[in-house]
Amino acid sequence: MEAVPFVLGVFCLALVFWDTFETIVVPRPSVGPFRIARPLVAWTWRAWRGLGMRVRHGLGRDLFYGLYAPATVVLVLVVWLLLLILGYGLVFLALHDQLRPAPPDLGSAMYFAGTSVLTLGFGDVVATGPLARAVSLTAAATGLGLVALVITFIFSLYGSYQRREVLVVQLGARAKAPPSAAALLVTYAKLGLVDELPALFAEWERWSAEVLDTHVAYPILGYFRSSHDNLSWVSALGAMLDAACLVTTAITNVPRGQATLMRRVGAHFVEDYSNYLGVHGDGSVVERGQFEEVYRKLARVGYELEPLEAAWPAFERERAAYGARLEALAEMWAMPATRWTGAWTVPESAVHESGQVAVDGPGPPVA
Repeated sequence: MEAVPFVLGVFCLALVFWDTFETIVVPRPSVGPFRIARPLVAWTWRAWRGLGMRVRHGLGRDLFYGLYAPATVVLVLVVWLLLLILGYGLVFLALHDQLRPAPPDLGSAMYFAGTSVLTLGFGDVVATGPLARAVSLTAAATGLGLVALVITFIFSLYGSYQRREVLVVQLGARAKAPPSAAALLVTYAKLGLVDELPALFAEWERWSAEVLDTHVAYPILGYFRSSHDNLSWVSALGAMLDAACLVTTAITNVPRGQATLMRRVGAHFVEDYSNYLGVHGDGSVVERGQFEEVYRKLARVGYELEPLEAAWPAFERERAAYGARLEALAEMWAMPATRWTGAWTVPESAVHESGQVAVDGPGPPVA
């Protein structure tokens, strides 16, 4: 037995087994020097994003970006299989005296390793020694096991993706696309649904907790894009966090408890996920003039508000915990970012003396 190819083969196999275990089996993020999937995603996304920037039309670019995550899952499986074949090929090369006919080079040994890993069993190369036979059986078992794990992983990913997108699509109907907190709050006032806001925040608190759990455990989920134009889970989360911040700092006639809980869970999710990806922002990205515009809009549709001089610093302080990080995530993934100013405009003719918006007739125009 030759020691050098045997040690290199064992190291290659251990690398694949460890990376598979950390990526699929361990339900939490993990970092370390001996990883394959994480640097592979980072390198390929930079290249894919650069190619996407060459696409002139926004829709075509979004479709191109939407192919990345599914293609990368398949690519990771292919890389793992190739490294398995390489590792077992090196081991079989070291055990060439236990194979008939003995492989003369690495390519021939990898051929036998490939037939073992993929359980083809042509029989043109046969393991005759006890160690070679054990390695051949192990290769077949690990090859089948790896494919089974990845298939299970794909079903889990798509299940998490579909659960994530349900509320995102619903929000698109309530806050336009890309969604904004102003559009959401104005729509709820226009439709007389202000009392339903706490229930909406409760839904998004649960959503934030679930997405935090799944996306931190399996970060590739963040690269899966929404199937609808101008929508992304990043912009949807940002719109809901902005709405929660407006309720907790500026609006006085909406219960604040559920909005506070939603903001805490959502901001915690943004912080954990951006830290894992190494993406950071610097302060809030909303200026006072933009805040005052939304403040006046909310007053026109009937919300009772805190004094502006008290509401603005409180809002700025709370939004700084997540605002810039979300913008950085949207920039990294080339996704629609959170809109601050709403898609709805409220004409003065639609406002009664009581401050409520008229709900009869056509809806407000799109800004």
